[in-house]
Amino acid sequence: QVQLVESGGGLVQPGGSLRLSCAASGFTFSRYAMKWYRQAPGKEREFVAVISTTGSSTNYGDSVKGRSTISRDNLKNLVYLRMNGLKPEDTALYYCKTTYSGNDYWGQGTQVTVSS
Repeated sequence: QVQLVESGGGLVQPGGSLRLSCAASGFTFSRYAMKWYRQAPGKEREFVAVISTTGSSTNYGDSVKGRSTISRDNLKNLVYLRMNGLKPEDTALYYCKTTYSGNDYWGQGTQVTVSS
Protein backbone atom coordinates (compact mmCIF):
# COMPACT_ATOMS: atom_id res chain seq x y z
CA GLN A 1 0.00 0.00 0.00
CA VAL A 2 1.31 3.36 -0.98
CA GLN A 3 1.97 5.52 2.02
CA LEU A 4 3.51 8.96 2.30
CA VAL A 5 4.21 10.52 5.66
CA GLU A 6 5.42 14.08 5.95
CA SER A 7 7.23 15.54 8.90
CA GLY A 8 9.40 18.47 9.85
CA GLY A 9 6.90 21.28 9.85
CA GLY A 10 6.56 23.75 12.65
CA LEU A 11 6.56 27.37 13.67
CA VAL A 12 9.36 29.39 12.12
CA GLN A 13 10.25 33.06 12.20
CA PRO A 14 10.26 35.03 8.98
CA GLY A 15 13.62 34.56 7.30
CA GLY A 16 14.12 31.21 8.94
CA SER A 17 14.67 27.82 7.40
CA LEU A 18 13.04 24.46 7.61
CA ARG A 19 13.58 21.02 6.14
CA LEU A 20 10.55 18.91 5.50
CA SER A 21 10.74 15.17 5.04
CA CYS A 22 8.48 12.67 3.37
CA ALA A 23 8.85 8.98 4.07
CA ALA A 24 7.52 6.74 1.32
CA SER A 25 6.54 3.11 1.34
CA GLY A 26 4.44 0.66 -0.62
CA PHE A 27 6.03 1.24 -4.00
CA THR A 28 9.42 1.23 -5.65
CA PHE A 29 10.36 4.70 -4.60
CA SER A 30 13.35 5.07 -6.90
CA ARG A 31 11.20 4.60 -10.01
CA TYR A 32 8.94 7.55 -9.38
CA ALA A 33 9.20 11.28 -9.42
CA MET A 34 8.21 12.94 -6.19
CA LYS A 35 6.50 16.26 -5.69
CA TRP A 36 5.73 18.75 -2.99
CA TYR A 37 2.58 20.82 -2.87
CA ARG A 38 1.19 23.20 -0.34
CA GLN A 39 -2.19 24.56 0.56
CA ALA A 40 -2.98 27.60 2.63
CA PRO A 41 -6.39 28.10 4.23
CA GLY A 42 -8.96 29.21 1.68
CA LYS A 43 -6.55 28.86 -1.19
CA GLU A 44 -5.97 26.38 -3.94
CA ARG A 45 -3.33 23.72 -3.65
CA GLU A 46 -0.09 25.01 -5.11
CA PHE A 47 2.78 23.20 -6.75
CA VAL A 48 6.04 23.65 -4.88
CA ALA A 49 8.66 21.30 -6.28
CA VAL A 50 9.31 18.12 -8.20
CA ILE A 51 12.29 15.83 -8.40
CA SER A 52 13.07 13.12 -10.92
CA THR A 53 13.73 9.52 -10.04
CA THR A 54 17.48 9.90 -9.64
CA GLY A 55 17.39 13.46 -8.42
CA SER A 56 19.16 14.71 -11.52
CA SER A 57 16.33 17.03 -12.47
CA THR A 58 14.30 19.37 -10.30
CA ASN A 59 11.78 22.11 -10.82
CA TYR A 60 10.10 24.60 -8.54
CA GLY A 61 7.05 26.73 -8.32
CA ASP A 62 7.62 30.41 -8.93
CA SER A 63 6.87 31.35 -5.36
CA VAL A 64 9.71 29.25 -3.94
CA LYS A 65 12.33 29.36 -6.68
CA GLY A 66 15.73 30.41 -5.49
CA ARG A 67 15.11 29.64 -1.86
CA SER A 68 14.02 26.02 -1.86
CA THR A 69 15.74 22.75 -2.60
CA ILE A 70 14.10 19.42 -3.18
CA SER A 71 16.23 16.33 -2.75
CA ARG A 72 15.81 12.62 -2.28
CA ASP A 73 17.52 9.62 -0.80
CA ASN A 74 16.48 6.56 -2.74
CA LEU A 75 18.14 4.20 -0.30
CA LYS A 76 16.01 5.54 2.52
CA ASN A 77 12.84 6.23 0.53
CA LEU A 78 12.90 9.83 1.61
CA VAL A 79 12.24 13.06 -0.19
CA TYR A 80 13.09 16.40 1.36
CA LEU A 81 12.18 19.99 0.90
CA ARG A 82 14.55 22.57 2.31
CA MET A 83 13.10 26.05 2.46
CA ASN A 84 15.11 29.12 3.29
CA GLY A 85 14.12 32.72 3.69
CA LEU A 86 10.67 31.74 4.85
CA LYS A 87 7.90 34.29 4.53
CA PRO A 88 4.50 34.51 6.19
CA GLU A 89 2.94 33.64 2.85
CA ASP A 90 4.72 30.29 3.01
CA THR A 91 2.38 29.32 5.81
CA ALA A 92 0.50 26.26 4.60
CA LEU A 93 0.05 22.56 4.87
CA TYR A 94 2.79 20.92 2.87
CA TYR A 95 2.11 17.64 1.13
CA CYS A 96 4.27 15.20 -0.72
CA LYS A 97 2.77 13.42 -3.67
CA THR A 98 3.47 10.72 -6.17
CA THR A 99 1.56 9.18 -9.02
CA TYR A 100 1.66 5.43 -8.96
CA SER A 101 -0.21 3.03 -11.21
CA GLY A 102 -2.40 5.82 -12.51
CA ASN A 103 -3.38 7.14 -9.11
CA ASP A 104 -2.30 10.17 -7.16
CA TYR A 105 -1.16 9.57 -3.61
CA TRP A 106 -0.83 12.23 -0.98
CA GLY A 107 0.55 12.34 2.49
CA GLN A 108 -1.38 13.76 5.41
CA GLY A 109 0.54 17.00 5.28
CA THR A 110 2.83 18.80 7.66
CA GLN A 111 2.04 22.29 8.85
CA VAL A 112 4.48 25.13 8.27
CA THR A 113 3.67 28.36 10.04
CA VAL A 114 5.84 31.39 9.46
CA SER A 115 5.18 34.06 12.02
CA SER A 116 6.86 36.39 14.45
